[in-house]
Parts: sequence; C-alpha cells; structure tokens
Amino acid sequence: MEKNRQALSVLIVSTLAFTVCFMVWMMFGVIGIPIKKTLGLNATEFGLLTAMPVLTGSLIRVPLGIWTDKFGGRIVMTILMACTVPAIYLMSYATAYWHFLVIGLFVGLAGGSFSVGTPYVARWFPKNRQGFAMGVYGAGNSGAAVNKFIAPALVVAFGWTMVPQVYAAIMLGTVVLFWFFSYSDPTHLVPSNVKFMDQLKALKDPKVLKYCQYYSIVFGGYVALSLWMVQYYVGEYGLDIRAAALLAACFSLPGGVLRAIGGWLSDKYGAHSVTWWVMWVSWICLFLLSYPQFDFTVTTIDGPKTFHIGLNVYAFTGLMFILGIAWAFGKASVFKYISDDYPTNIGTISGIVGLAGGLGGFVLPIMFGALLDLTGIRSSAFMLMYGVVWVSLIWMYWTEVRRAEVMGANAKDFSLQG
Repeated sequence: MEKNRQALSVLIVSTLAFTVCFMVWMMFGVIGIPIKKTLGLNATEFGLLTAMPVLTGSLIRVPLGIWTDKFGGRIVMTILMACTVPAIYLMSYATAYWHFLVIGLFVGLAGGSFSVGTPYVARWFPKNRQGFAMGVYGAGNSGAAVNKFIAPALVVAFGWTMVPQVYAAIMLGTVVLFWFFSYSDPTHLVPSNVKFMDQLKALKDPKVLKYCQYYSIVFGGYVALSLWMVQYYVGEYGLDIRAAALLAACFSLPGGVLRAIGGWLSDKYGAHSVTWWVMWVSWICLFLLSYPQFDFTVTTIDGPKTFHIGLNVYAFTGLMFILGIAWAFGKASVFKYISDDYPTNIGTISGIVGLAGGLGGFVLPIMFGALLDLTGIRSSAFMLMYGVVWVSLIWMYWTEVRRAEVMGANAKDFSLQG
C-alpha cells in the first residue's frame, strides 16, 4: 500500500515538474515574436532563435538517461531544474541576438527532463501499466500549451521581459515541491558495473534507429510546430499574438494531455498498431496542410473566372487539432515499444530516442525558416513534414507491416506481442 502511494506521488509531482520544464523550453515560441520585431530578424534567424533551447535539451538527454539509471531520477531531476533557474531569469536582461542564443542554450537544459522522468516514473509501475504511467508523465508536453496561455498575457500586460522573470519563480517553486513529494528506491538503479559505453552500444541496434525516426516526427514535429505556430497564425491570418497563441494551443494542448490515452491504447492494442495508424493520420493531415493559399483562373464561356483554394483559419485549426491528437498517441506508442523491447535499459534507450526527437525539434524550425525565406510560402513547413512522414511509413511497412496482419483477425494478437 505504501509503495502504491509513493508511486502515485512520484507520478503526480514528476508530471508537474515536466509540465513546467516544457513550458520554459517552449518560451521562445511566444516571446520570440516581439524579440524578432525588435531585432529585425528574418525567418531563418527566428527559426534558429526558437531552436537553440531545443538543441541543449536534446543533446543532454542521453547522459541524463544514463545518470538516471545510475543515481536515480529524484536527485537528477532536482539538480537539473535548479540549474535552469538563473539562466531563465537572465533572459530578461538580454539585448543582442547572440545573448538570446547563448542564454537559450542554458535554458534548454529543462528539455532534458523527459529522459529523467520517463525511466524514473516507469520503474514505479508494473509492466502492464508502464505505457499508461509514461503516457501520464509525457502529458507534461502540454506545458507547450500552458506557455501559450500565460506568456501572451504577460507580454501584452507587462512586455516580454516579464515572462522569464515569472517563469524563473515558477521553476524555483517546482524544484522545492518536487524534492518534498518525490521518493527514491535503490532497487530501481542499474548495477554500477554497467559501463557508459556498454549502454551506448544500443545505438548499433537497427530497431533503436527506427524508433528514433518515428520519434523525430511525433515529438520533433510537435516541438517544432509548437514553436512555429504562433507566428504562423500572425503572418498567415493576421491575428494578434493572444488570438494566435490561443488557436496554436488547439494543437499543443491535445498533443500533450492526450498522451496518457495513447499510453493506455498502446498497452491494450500494442505499440505497432497504434503507431501505424498515427502515421497514416499524420500523412493525410499534412497533405492537406501543405496546400498554400492560391488563386487560379479558368477560361469559361462567360469569360475568365478566378477561384480561390486554401484553408481558412477554422479548417486549418481543425486539422492541427487532429494532428496534435495523433502525435500525442504516437509519442506514447513509441515509448511503449521501448519499454517492451528494452525493460532493463529504459533510461538509456529513452535518452537516445529522445535525443533524436529533440534534434528533430531543433533542425525543423531552422528548416521551416530557411524554406520560408527561400520560397515565400508559409505552408512549406508542412510540405517538409509530409516528406518526413513518408519516410517513416515506408520504413515501417518494410520492417513491420509486411511481416504482420494489421487490420485482420490476427492483428491484435500480433500487436500484443510488442
């Protein structure tokens, strides 16, 4: 009974900590807009600005996953969050472009919290509930949506410099809460005779590389679009920052909160089946989102007639909402693959896969900006994502689907085998 109470407490407080970390990690998605205007940045420079925290948050994931296996999630998470507080606060005093890039690297440490909390939480639960537990924890991704509710209000009321100051105070309070309401269990630690390089050998496993590819879409794409969407709405539909952030949250919120349902579905139907359907839904949504606004003229018997084709703001938001739900399920199902295939090495493998997803979140906003500068077409961001999803669908078909029945009577039996 005591063990169950501790497990629940760990899950709740870890999810809260991850939500705050993700909120901080996505900060530039909102405050980057006034900074872009002040510094006169082009789309590529804006993409780099928003992506800098994602870089460090990704690169540190593998060592953090290994340290979590070795020292325990409680101590690693506490130190990690405490280290970000000074950097977050200093952000409000930055004035030059390079200041934001450098401080952004340190703020980005918060993004590494995922590969600490995932193995930490998972080990408190039995195998048949790990998918759900990791899904609940992963719902902390909704910090991206929380950022879109809090930051625009602060920007409009007090100016963008107030956002880092408030976020630093929230992070400090979260550090204290986490320390007092979390627990450690020595039996969860990996034996000390496991060497750093032994754990990294998992990179040679082709299955790990495949899961990295999946995660670069469902998580990397989620991070990239969470950072990109507010300014997309402002530029494409002429909305103010508060309305843009509210609509952008229609993607970020389900993309985080519904991850727990994805974990439950993955426990019930298997990681393979859930991921396969996620990829197809993504493919359809991104195909429709890729179409730019355009007019074409047809010669008719009554003379030339011009037609307009393009998504209005409601259709666009609806598709983004569906995409957010699909990616929420996908983020959970990829980690169900990991807990099924690597039960004794969850920390390291989740760190490696998380690194790939995070690097996707770093590279994609820069590529979005470069494509926008190159083509002048805002929807080119979705064209790029559409191509990335194609790669995963083909890879998945050749390595998994051709060997299994996905929709027939035997589909469920296969998927339950992991």
